[in-house]
Formats: sequence, C-alpha cells, structure tokens
Amino acid sequence: MSAQGDCEFLVKRARELVPQDPYAAKAWLITARTLYPADFNIQYEMYSIERNAERTASAGRLLYDIFVNFPEQPVVWREIAVITAALRNDSQDKHAQFLKGVFETLPGPVQCKMLLKATEQCFNTLEKAEMLLLLLKRFPESVVQHGVSLGESLLEAETVENLDTPVNCFRKLFVCDVLPLILNNPNMCLPVSLLYKYMHKAAEFYICYVTREPSADAQIQGSQEVGGLKSPGRGRSQRYVIDGLSEKSSVVTEPWDRLLEMVGVVGSLCDWQGEKASRSYSELLQRVSELCRYMSATDSEGFSRCCAQIVTCCTLVLFHSAFHYVSAVQPSLFQGHTSLSSCPWVLLEDLSGVYTDVEVERKHTHKKRKLADGREKTMSSDDEDLLAKGRGRHIVVNKAEMPSWAETLEHFRTARESWDLLHSHQSLETEFAKICSSWKTEIWMWFRIFLTDMIIYQGQYRKALSSLGLMSSLQLQQNPNQNPLSSSSSLETQRAIIQQASCHYALGEYRMACEKLLEVVSGLMPQNHEAVKSSEEQRKPRSKTRRGNDLRLLPCTSKSILPFCLQLMLACFKLRAFTDNRDDLALGHVIVLLQYDWPQGENLFLKAVDKICQQGSFQYENFFNYVTNIDMLEEFAYLRTTEGGRVQLELLPNQGMLIKNPSPALGVELNTLLLPGAQKADRHHTVTRGITKGVKEDFRLAMERQVSRCGENLLTVLHRFCINEKIILVQSLP
Repeated sequence: MSAQGDCEFLVKRARELVPQDPYAAKAWLITARTLYPADFNIQYEMYSIERNAERTASAGRLLYDIFVNFPEQPVVWREIAVITAALRNDSQDKHAQFLKGVFETLPGPVQCKMLLKATEQCFNTLEKAEMLLLLLKRFPESVVQHGVSLGESLLEAETVENLDTPVNCFRKLFVCDVLPLILNNPNMCLPVSLLYKYMHKAAEFYICYVTREPSADAQIQGSQEVGGLKSPGRGRSQRYVIDGLSEKSSVVTEPWDRLLEMVGVVGSLCDWQGEKASRSYSELLQRVSELCRYMSATDSEGFSRCCAQIVTCCTLVLFHSAFHYVSAVQPSLFQGHTSLSSCPWVLLEDLSGVYTDVEVERKHTHKKRKLADGREKTMSSDDEDLLAKGRGRHIVVNKAEMPSWAETLEHFRTARESWDLLHSHQSLETEFAKICSSWKTEIWMWFRIFLTDMIIYQGQYRKALSSLGLMSSLQLQQNPNQNPLSSSSSLETQRAIIQQASCHYALGEYRMACEKLLEVVSGLMPQNHEAVKSSEEQRKPRSKTRRGNDLRLLPCTSKSILPFCLQLMLACFKLRAFTDNRDDLALGHVIVLLQYDWPQGENLFLKAVDKICQQGSFQYENFFNYVTNIDMLEEFAYLRTTEGGRVQLELLPNQGMLIKNPSPALGVELNTLLLPGAQKADRHHTVTRGITKGVKEDFRLAMERQVSRCGENLLTVLHRFCINEKIILVQSLP
C-alpha cells in the first residue's frame, strides 16, 4: 500500500471511530501524524474533530499548525473565511462565539498575518474593507500602514459606483469606522489638506444622514405610532437600512455629537487658533467670530489657515442650526418625524396691526410714490436699507402652540449669524460656495426652506419670491406626480404659496398677493368660529402695537391660515378703500372682512361708516350675501334714517336708487327686530341710536333675513365669500 493510501486509510478509520470512541479516533490520528507529519488531510481531520467538539484551545493550536504549515490550501482559507466572518458580525450564536474563541487563542502576529492574508483573498470591495477594518481595530499599529489606503479605497469605490447619496455603505464605513482610527492614532501625520478633505467628507455624511427624507417603511410605521417625538438627530429607531449594510450597522447614534467631537480632533491636528475641545456649536461660532476680527491683519499663510478654520466651523454651525430650525417648522421632511405628530409652521408678515388706523400704519410701514395715473403704490421694502438688513425684526409666535419656541428662534438666529459670517469676506464666501457645490446643497429642500425664511427675515422680498420659485420647482422634481393644490394634498405643500402671498403684500403687489391667498383658501376647510369673546377677554388691555416689519410664525392649519388669509386680504383692500378717491367696492370688501375677530376692527368699521356718510351714498350689492354681524346691520339700518343722514344705500342686486319716503312704521319694526338680536350677541360696542323711519320694504325684508343669519358660522360665510367672489376680489385691486 502506498503512503497516500495509508494516510487515507488512517483518516477514514479515525472518522469511523469518532461517533463510537472519540479517544480511539484521536489516537489513530496522532499515530498517523507521527508517521506522516507532512500530510495535510491528517492534520485537518484532527482540527475538524476538535472544532466539531468545540474544544477551543486544542482547535486553536491545530488551526495554528495547519495555517503555518499549509498556508496555500484552499480548505484552510475557507475555514479562515468562516472565522473572520464570525469576527465581523456581532452575533451571539454559540458556534460564532466558539469560532471567535479559536481565533483569540492564536498568537498576535499570526492573527495579524491571517487577517492580512484573508484580506488578499477578498475580491468584493466592501468585504475587503470590512476585513481590513477588523485588522486595524485589533492591531492599531497597522493603522499607519493601511489606514489611509483603506480610506482612499472606500472613497474611490463610492466614486466608481456613482452613488447618488453620501449616505452609502462605503462612506459610512469610512466616516464612522476608519476615520476615527486614523485621526486618533498618535503616530499618524497627515497633511492639512487631507485632514480638511476627510473632515468635509465626514460632515457631508453626518448632515445628509440626519436630514435624510422619510422612507416608505418609516412613513407606514409612523402612521401607526402614538406619542411625542424625540429630539431631532438622535439616531431614532424608525427603520432605515443603508444599502449594503445590515439594519444594525446602518444606525449612527448621536451624529451631531460625533461631528462636533471630530471638529475638535481635526482642529488640534491643524493647529487652529484658540482651539480646545468644543462643548457646543454655539461655542464654535463664538470662537470663529472672534477670529474673524483680526483675520485680515495676519500674513498670507495665517490668513489662509484662519479662512479654512472659519469656513469649516461656520458651515457646520450653519447646517446644525438650520436643521434644528427646519425640523421644528417642517418636521415631516426628516426620517423619524411624522406629520401626524406635528404640523408645519410658516414664517409670514405679522398682521396684528391690521385693525389700526390707516394713517398710523402708513407712518410705520409704507412709503408712497405717485404713479402716472395718480394712484398710489407702496414701495418695495427692498428699497429700504434698514429693512433689507432685517435689523431688529421681531418674530411673534404663540408660545402655547410651540412649546420649544425659544430654542427654535435661537437656532434660527444662530444659523443667520453663521450665514452672515460666511458672507462677510470674499475669501470666506468663495470657500463656502465650493463646499455647497461639492455637497449639492441646491437640491436640499430643507435648506432651501431655511434660506427662504432667512431672506424673508432680511426683508429682501423680491429675492424671497425667487427662492420660493426654486423651492416649488425642487418640490415638483422630487414629487413629480403630486399636485400641490389637489384636494388630497396638505397645507404643508401650500407653504410656499402662502409665503408668496405674504411677500407680494410686503412689496405692495396687492393683486398678486390676493391671487395667491385665494389659491390657498380654495383648499381650506373653515373651522367653527367663536363669534363672541368673553367680556373679560375684551377688557384686556391691548398690547402696544408693534412695528410693521415684524414677522409671525403660524402653524400650517386651516384654523390659523384661514384667519391670516382674511387679515391679509383686509390689509390689501384697506389702503385702497380709504384713499381720497371713492371706491365703494373696496370699501364693501373691507366691511365684509372686518367681521372676523370682531370687535377688534370696530374702529376701522366706524371709519368706513364716516366715509360713507361723507359720500352720502354707498353701493355694494353683495352686502346681504356676506354681512351677518348684528352691529354692522344695525349701523347700516340707521344710516338710511333721518337721524343717520338719509344715506343712499344700494345694497341689493339691481336695486337702483332707494325710495326716499317709505312708511315710518317700518323703521320702528326694524328697530324692534334688531335690538333683541344685538343683546343676544352680547356686543362689546352696541350702536343704540333709534331707527324710526325711512326704510324701503325690500330693504326691511332683507335686513330681517340677515338678522336671522347672525348665528351662522362666520368663517364659513367668509370662506364662501372668498370662493364665490374670487374674480371680483382680484379685479378690485390694482
């Protein structure tokens, strides 16, 4: 029998004895190994028996022997591949734990050599990177030799694969696993340019990871969840898997904190001015703000170093604060948020002074110029240097509706300061533009929302309209099948239209503002309206009227947006209604709109009544369609009496001139009819002058019908007014 035949016989005999007498089988193999020490099959069979019996120490010794003596055997590498796979996974499986134990019994140099050899056997880029990463983690001294090459191979693979997002398996391994090993190794000495390159790659990944859009799975899951939201950017647990990685490996915890920590490490390696471990992003901004003061006084090398430090830090603070602001005003844009839990908010002009006297408002917010035809038009606020810089603008917000209002506005302020700092010097602006171009921030919808709000805050309304146009185009590109005005779409998608209306109003383009408002109103559902406030609330002292350039954050709900639309339309028509030129149509629209939030607009209504008295007549044929306020009805009934000045009122369709001498008894009946209704409405200011005569029969009947409608939902009436009179409302404005 040949030697080969003898070896095969001995192995076969030992294999047969394993189930019956493992010690006898082991004795056969020891004898065989003594006779044939260079035979691979005998030694591998010995290892297999120990491995199957899960005897860690003996299996490790035998694995070491066959790895040293037979390094080219394919079977050996298949075995090593199984062991390294167990090392890469966090499985708590008993067999996997055994395989890890076998590996741990090997001497350190053998482990290192085994991992290097295993890496060479890998042809898949991701698998090879994971294997080499295992080596770097176990043997930090190998980072100097292999760290940068591994990082570059991952970045190159990302480029070759032409992936459309930085949140991919290659970048995740580089940023979260490889880069910390490189930066924290004291023996590494990287050029500053490479440190900045890696820093920017990491920042792009973390920012895009935090601001990623909700996946379909997350939206389905979110619709079934109940409860409040966690703070943004906390690595929350709605399901999200990076292609090529497991769900567990796809999770990045505390991304903003990781990024801040990395800034501190890179800063110390680059010898940044005044660099110390940053405890917060606000500290980071404060430090570079101080650095900006003497940047120009440094030499060329110092200037370049300061510039790089300022741009890097300010960029990160900008995106950090902008994200937290947008996550508060439009949370459904991000993974981990659901629109069911929180509605979007929109930044608009503050219209709290809409009920003030016209002259007062002109003094504070409007500058007039005469047009060729003698009409007046409000100048663009972009023409106002002070307003364009947005100095001292106040943002009003309902603190009860937004509990985190202080934090949200602070993030908005910090982001604006960072933006201003990045644009305070041409060199800073140029470098920041390069980063934005590289990261393709122009397609970040969430950042476009922040930029638009910032531009509105600055008072650059013409520029804001352009930004809103870009936002709408971007939204259409990302959701090509969605109709923003369809009945199924939410107010969130109409956010841009509401802001366009606000901007057009601020520019004095009232017709355009009205068109946009009516576009929004058509998609709203009116809520129940409490027509009368408690007397205690009415007696509360009014807060001091704010300047006309203040802003307001409103929740994007029908309950808040419909009243804003009504107030903005009132503001558009108010100036036209009270000009020296007579415009009964505009004055009529104002009277209809003043019904909302009554009696806040009572003084303005009385001013309208005075204007009607001065004119001696008034024509508004939609009066009885939309005016249901008992105070207003009584006042108009009084105007036709002798005591009221016998004003000619044409309030009915195709009415013509009113009859001058109706039966006096009808006036008494109307007085009796109106007064109980007025008491029932609990008016704050009731006009109680007697109505004795001079009312035509059809006018009296119309008034009688109107009094019976005083209990109608006012918001429903005004909503119908906006829908039915859309064309005439738009045409009434210049």
